[in-house]
Order: sequence, then C-alpha cells, then structure tokens
Amino acid sequence: MAAVQKPRIGIDLGGTKIAIAALSPNGSLLFERRVATPKGDYAANLSCIAGLIDEAETTVGKAASIGIGMPGSLSPQTGLVRNANSTWLNGKPLSQDLQQLTGRSIKFANDANCFALSEAHDGAGAGAACVFGVILGTGCGGGVVLNGKLLNGSTAIAGEWGHNPLPWPDDSEMPPPVCWCGRAGCNELWLSGSGIERDHGVRTGQYLSAEAIYAAALSGDASAKASLERHTNRLARGLASVVNLLDPDIIVLGGGVSNMAHLYEQLPDLMASFVFTDNFITPIVPPVHGDASGVRGAAWLWDE
Repeated sequence: MAAVQKPRIGIDLGGTKIAIAALSPNGSLLFERRVATPKGDYAANLSCIAGLIDEAETTVGKAASIGIGMPGSLSPQTGLVRNANSTWLNGKPLSQDLQQLTGRSIKFANDANCFALSEAHDGAGAGAACVFGVILGTGCGGGVVLNGKLLNGSTAIAGEWGHNPLPWPDDSEMPPPVCWCGRAGCNELWLSGSGIERDHGVRTGQYLSAEAIYAAALSGDASAKASLERHTNRLARGLASVVNLLDPDIIVLGGGVSNMAHLYEQLPDLMASFVFTDNFITPIVPPVHGDASGVRGAAWLWDE
C-alpha cells in the first residue's frame, strides 16, 4: 500500500495517561498533548479521546488519518475489546463507539504493536527484518514487525508473551502468583514495573515504585539491588523463550523499566545460557523515541 501523504494522528490509550500526537508525512511532530486516563470510566474514555482528536484537528485539519494504540486488542470475531489490563475496556465496542462519536475512520492496534512498529519504522530497529518490541511498564506486552509490517496473527494476539508463564521457575517462584487474567505465573507478574514492585514488597515489606527501587539500588541499598537482580534474571528467561521461538534480529525494550541501564549490560550474558544456540548475538537496545513510540506507532498504522 502506498504511504499516506497527509498528516497522521496517533493516540496511545494507556492505563494512566492518554497521549495524542500529530505527525507530518515525513514524521515530524506537529501537535502533542497528554492527559490523565479516566480510570474505570469507559464513557469518559470515549469523550476524552474524541476531545483530543478535536484539539489535534484544529492544528492539522480533518484530512489527517487516525490510529489508536490500545491495551489488549479487538476480537476479530466480535469486534469487542479483550485482554486489556485496563479492564473497563473489556467487552466494549471501542472501535464502533469511537468511529460513531467522531465520524472518522480509525485504525486500532495493540499498544505494544504500535511501539514495535514505531521503532521498526524509524527507530532503534529501522532496517531490521524482524523486530521484537517489548513494553515493560504497568504491564508486559510485545509486538513483532516483519519486513516493516506488523505480525498480527490469525487471532490478533501475536507478541502477547506477557501472558505466557515465566519459564524455568525456581523454588522461590513457586507457587506462582495469580494474574488478573485468571491464570498463574504470567510473565507480566514478574517482568513488568508493577512486577518489580510486587516482588520487592513481598520480600521486604516495603511497597515502593519501580523507579524508587531502581534509585535505591543505585544508592547501594542491598534489598533493592537483590530485587533488581531477581528481575533481570527473570527477564532474561522470559526473553530467551521468545528468542528460541522467533529469533528476532533485534529486541527493543520500552516502558518505564527500559530506563534501567543495567538491563542492557546484563541481559545478553544471562540470556545466553537459556537460548538454544551456540552464539547468542541478538542486540537488546533502548528505544529511539522513548515513551513517544506508542503514539508514533499508532500514527503509522495507516501505512500498514
């Protein structure tokens, strides 16, 4: 499909914030805004997104394409949202409601897919044949881009490694905690920022943010350092299982956890013993566009 030669609007519908950006045809930023997500209120989410689109269109006009990155995905069978950790969206006709409310055609994709698409398009994975984009924030998501195109899968769940079980668990990780999805031991419970917080709290009785735990570790706090060591080992196992299946050319980490510099130093060596190869060489890198990758990837959906 030929590239869309008009402005693009991208929206990142997150659990804590809704971000919007408008890009020119060459990818330069024309407009951006962020607001807090109305948690638990589906109708307020619709109104908020419609209002942000109106704001962006005052700058770029109504000819702009619109893409939305969202938690979970739209079921190909029903068109309803499923698998979203923003649980107030689940079972709702988000696509139908927003297109009716705005009178606009809108493309939707999982937020981790949008992140991966952005970094494959003009970010850290540009030029790579197979990019695995990872979101490690409140949740744990992933997206796969092959030769510049998103891999969605026959049921639109490609890349959902966050709800595979943590591989090769040790005794300290058993019995596994129960996930919001109803299963136990999901990667999301261990590898996300909230997973770091939960594990640190269980071990120490101190329930701190992942950022605070990271800062404490850098300051020499032994319990915080131990929590990050456990997390890095678990992340290495989780990513190794993806490499064994997909063998990507590059892995790009996103979300708040991607700001933890030790991951890029330690993960390759830790992963090597779990990857089924004699020479593990896959680069693991931070994103070029940072936390703007989700909204930028949503804007690029119309080039799919």
